[in-house]
Amino acid sequence: MRIVYMGTPDFAVPALDALVAAGHQVVAAYTQPPRPGGRRGREVTPSPVHRRAEALGIEVRHPASLKGADEQAAFAALDADIAVVAAYGLILPRAVLEAPRFGCLNLHGSILPRWRGAAPIQRAILAGDRETGVGIMRMELGLDTGAVLAEGRTPVDGKTAGDLTTELAQIGADLIVQVLADLAAFPEVPQSPDGITYARKIDKAEARLDFTAPAIQVERQIRAFVPAPGAYFELAGERIKVLAAQVVDGAGTPGVTLDGWLTIACGTGAIRPTLIQRAGKPAMPTAALLNGRPIPSDTPLT
Repeated sequence: MRIVYMGTPDFAVPALDALVAAGHQVVAAYTQPPRPGGRRGREVTPSPVHRRAEALGIEVRHPASLKGADEQAAFAALDADIAVVAAYGLILPRAVLEAPRFGCLNLHGSILPRWRGAAPIQRAILAGDRETGVGIMRMELGLDTGAVLAEGRTPVDGKTAGDLTTELAQIGADLIVQVLADLAAFPEVPQSPDGITYARKIDKAEARLDFTAPAIQVERQIRAFVPAPGAYFELAGERIKVLAAQVVDGAGTPGVTLDGWLTIACGTGAIRPTLIQRAGKPAMPTAALLNGRPIPSDTPLT
């Protein structure tokens, strides 16, 4: 097939690779425009899909919008059989949705209709879902409302958002290749009208650890924000990210340490961080932090 690929983050790279490996002709890759990045935020950084498409010799396009007639005409001129979309980040107008011969299919990282929207993986972890997945969905004007052609599932099982992103990206890559090999073999199943939830975009303010919540919820918050934006607390004005933690027994004032091992009281129970990261430093075991900077019991954290 002649395919237009549309995606931006790391989640979208495996499917691009899989389509090329399967022998499809990817005639163009659409992605978000390069953004300021680097340690000082001054370097213009292309997206992961941008970098991978260039390495594969695929034309890259990164319009700021697809609403204009000129952009829509340029898209239609690619004469694609189908468009494959994975975490692209722009709304597709009707003219774009209808331009390819077989329309547009989306790889979405949830079990629809649960967690439609921008951050399905993080929201599944935060909600304590036992299972999540990825679906191949027919795109339409509604937000992730289209019929589902194929679906893969996996247990959440203590995984971080980074773990699940990697796993679901590969499941989605395998599924899209299967679907495009024989579209007729994958009937489109409308989504259930029951169980609809929306995964709103992650706000950086959500990354501050809420020790008034039960310990099990604090641990979910940590996993949901690895690798980004990183859940954190502040100690004497220093922001310390928590990359992994255990739920342990303990009781006390929420946000106050219970011992010299950085066990922190929560609304119910306690957590003990096992992997942390200080600003500008690499990740380290909590014991390494405490060797150089003891944190006694009864220390308040915010």
